[in-house]
Amino acid sequence: MKVRVRKFTRFLTSSQVPFVVYGAVAAAMVCIWLLRRFHEDFAFDLLAELIGVAFTVFIIDTLLVRSKTRRWRIVQENVDYLIARTINRLRDGVALRAFQFEPEVSGDSLSFSDEAVRSQRAAFLLRLSGLESGALTERLFEKELFSKDSYAYFNEKSEEIWGILNMKYSEYLEPSLVALLIDLHIRLKDVCGYIRHYQKAERFPGASSGRYRETGRRGAGREFVEILRILNALKEMGYSRPPDAMAEGHSLS
Repeated sequence: MKVRVRKFTRFLTSSQVPFVVYGAVAAAMVCIWLLRRFHEDFAFDLLAELIGVAFTVFIIDTLLVRSKTRRWRIVQENVDYLIARTINRLRDGVALRAFQFEPEVSGDSLSFSDEAVRSQRAAFLLRLSGLESGALTERLFEKELFSKDSYAYFNEKSEEIWGILNMKYSEYLEPSLVALLIDLHIRLKDVCGYIRHYQKAERFPGASSGRYRETGRRGAGREFVEILRILNALKEMGYSRPPDAMAEGHSLS
């Protein structure tokens, strides 16, 4: 259902002509048709001109713009997959590196499915997203989060998202999706900044070391409040799939 809604929304927003234009043309035609009783010849002349305008708008919008969108649909599907795969991996990295997520494995660990792990992770991130900044800060896995490896990881993911936004084919992305990805890129960069700030305590082990750590913790906590919101919103939009989704026809849900 979510996939159908998203595709219908994309269909509506793919038009280069605002729907108010079509509405105005239709309303004008109705008005002219009603006015024909006062001056029939003049009304029919106006109606013929308006039909020409409507046909021109239809040609530009449908035959040119939408035909181009249909031709590039295969590219759009691959871009969707690329975003979904990146977000899925980022969700895993946030859960593990920032909050020490560990799935509860029941029975034989070898037979425990990846789908079950993803389901637990989704519930875990959803619970965290309901926390206030202070409470979320207390849940941070400091030892792992404020490390050089985590800095490199979150910086890499922010660059991956920025790379997607700057692809030649990003013009086909929905504006709401682009806004979320830009916001996510900025938040990840800010997390990297707070990790660096936290690490200053190692270079300045004096009285100011505690201040550096606390500022880094609080700043990262605030950013992860928004990062979790964005990641959950992207998942709701269908943008969170494991890499094997490529073999399943890019079925986002």
